[in-house]
Amino acid sequence: MCGIVGYIGHREAYPIVIKGLKRLEYRGYDSAGIVLYDGKDLKLSKTKGKVSDLEEKSSKEISTNGTIGMGHTRWATHGVPNDVNSHPHLSNSGNLAIIHNGIIENYEPLKKELINRGYTFKSDTDTEVLVNLIEDVQKKDNLKLGKAVQIALNQVIGAYAICVFDKQKPDEIVVARLGSPLAIGIGKDEFFIASDATPFIEYTSNAIYLEDEEMAIVRLHKPLKIRKIKDDSLVDPYIQELQMNLEQIEKGGYDHFMMKEIYEQPNVIKDTYRGRLHANEGLIKMAGIEDNIDKFTNAKRIVIIACGTSWHAGLVAEYIFEEFARIPVEVEYASEFRYRNPIIDKDDVIIAISQSGETADTLAAIKLAKEKGAFVFGVCNVVGSSISRETHAGAYTHAGPEIGVASTKAFTTQITVLTMIALRLAKAKGTLSNSDFHRYLQELEIIPEKVAEALKTNDKAKEIAAVFKDATNFLYLGRGYNFPVALEGAL
Repeated sequence: MCGIVGYIGHREAYPIVIKGLKRLEYRGYDSAGIVLYDGKDLKLSKTKGKVSDLEEKSSKEISTNGTIGMGHTRWATHGVPNDVNSHPHLSNSGNLAIIHNGIIENYEPLKKELINRGYTFKSDTDTEVLVNLIEDVQKKDNLKLGKAVQIALNQVIGAYAICVFDKQKPDEIVVARLGSPLAIGIGKDEFFIASDATPFIEYTSNAIYLEDEEMAIVRLHKPLKIRKIKDDSLVDPYIQELQMNLEQIEKGGYDHFMMKEIYEQPNVIKDTYRGRLHANEGLIKMAGIEDNIDKFTNAKRIVIIACGTSWHAGLVAEYIFEEFARIPVEVEYASEFRYRNPIIDKDDVIIAISQSGETADTLAAIKLAKEKGAFVFGVCNVVGSSISRETHAGAYTHAGPEIGVASTKAFTTQITVLTMIALRLAKAKGTLSNSDFHRYLQELEIIPEKVAEALKTNDKAKEIAAVFKDATNFLYLGRGYNFPVALEGAL
């Protein structure tokens, strides 16, 4: 996972890109880089380390002028974290610049072929192979950049979100995605490009989220054109109005985003059940469940698919669903689910969980489940994300942006949503008595108060941390519901 930022417009690009990279640093923090076009040439600066290191280095070694720029903060996959392997990467001619989030799986044979054609490589990355492949296609057939990108991407295997700039065509940036998220912010005579909307939220509330296997030519003073990578057919762009605000993505007086998000938990749990949980009336109302209640009540089993923290939330839900709703539940790691031949049929309900709604393995698992005829329900946080669009129905967690690397509020709000679903299903199936159902609703309603009370132990937690900070190992133990919680603690 890496963070990408791009800008083309009438403002100075450098401060926009640097600020955007800082907001995306949770996506990758071992190296960073920036490239600017000053009207004549490309100015490149990149370094191992954090975005603050890049800011210090770039201000000394390059001119920071220019209204077109791209930046990247990296989590290394191919090639160790160092200055050379950092993005952006330039093509052999120096005309093309690229930033890339993802993995090109067949980069080695492509690299060998390009070396045989006389190309040389400075880095160990798959990304440098991709930019030179695009240049090779462009030169061979004398193509425009957009067409060259489309042809090159049809030759690669893997996942990507890319931005490509050609200094010989300095009024456009070509972007594309497959498996990695990419948003385009639309302003007045300017465009913003990023892995998510946080880098441009103060400039525009209008955004387009590219779907898988789509590319766009982002061109000044012209309408945005989106095309399918496979066949070059045009796609009608769907512009969304962003729901987040600037306050949500700032630290709000806390030293770290993670601390802010830990302390946001009481409020976001309330936000997650607001309008859905009616304890006094003995009701749970969730549109995605009500509209598909027969699918749930008639399901022979529920299969939960997720990765990482979301998988742990699914493991908690397994206990809850089986105890309350008395239905068999299996929890699958999405990356393993897609690489075997799972037994799925039309009587299964698949619940896919993802904070971002963009987890590539979970998306692939969803597509496989849909092909098998299963009903797929999504639980995610980001409105308009790929999983929310790909599933048949779903529920948002309303946790707000989660920028801290270790998950906190995403985990607790996912469990909140899953608990409400289990209780509503239990009510529909009659597997809980009315008195128990009402009692659980009332208990769920006061969870935020209990979380707030637990957070008052912060000073004690500091004391404990000071004692054990140099320990080389910790063992997390838990039984029942607390087993997956122990897994999450260890993570």
